[in-house]
Amino acid sequence: MTRRPDQPARPRYGRIAALGSSLSVTVVAVLGGTGVLPSTAAVEAGSGGRTAAISPASSALSGPAPARPDSRGDQGMPDAAETKVQPARDTALPDRSGNGRRVVFSESRQRVWLVAAGDVVRRTYPVSGSIYDNLEPGSYEVYSRSERAWGIDDSGTMKYFVRFAHGDNAAIGFHDIPVDDGRPVQRVDQLGTPLSHGCVRQRRADAVALWRFAPLGTRVVVTA
Repeated sequence: MTRRPDQPARPRYGRIAALGSSLSVTVVAVLGGTGVLPSTAAVEAGSGGRTAAISPASSALSGPAPARPDSRGDQGMPDAAETKVQPARDTALPDRSGNGRRVVFSESRQRVWLVAAGDVVRRTYPVSGSIYDNLEPGSYEVYSRSERAWGIDDSGTMKYFVRFAHGDNAAIGFHDIPVDDGRPVQRVDQLGTPLSHGCVRQRRADAVALWRFAPLGTRVVVTA
């Protein structure tokens, strides 16, 4: 459509407003991309072009953020909450614990050492051994391994089971904290105290470390 020469020009407010709205959206997008505005700014649908900054606290799901899954696959266990290291005398390799490459378990100190050749301690950490004091001090040998196992009498499931001794009713070995009915049977911060019914419980990361360190035939030394 054309305008007659004698017809006065009318301001194009509608187009100016539309251009201004488009320009503002472009500016917001550019500033958001450069970090000047929150990158989560968005135009709400049906809001007439209004923008709203969406912060993590105002997400669709209220309440605290879900816990980050543990890198070792713990079933809800606080992997980072390892018992604090006690004085040096508690973490020192026990006397008369043999020599050469071996795993050392101290019943009185409820602690394990992974020892490489030359008596180099590769790793040491607190564990939960048996409440029945069912292991005689001495030298044993890893004779069986299962990445996943089931406890007797419905005592739960466990992973990274490394067996080195025979009990009255079942094998004795190292494994992670068992899970029964979807829940760990003890907390990680309780490691360092005898709580098991025969085996040696470990934090998941430590159970994986021992699993990798102790193939069949690895010597296990138990001290009082």
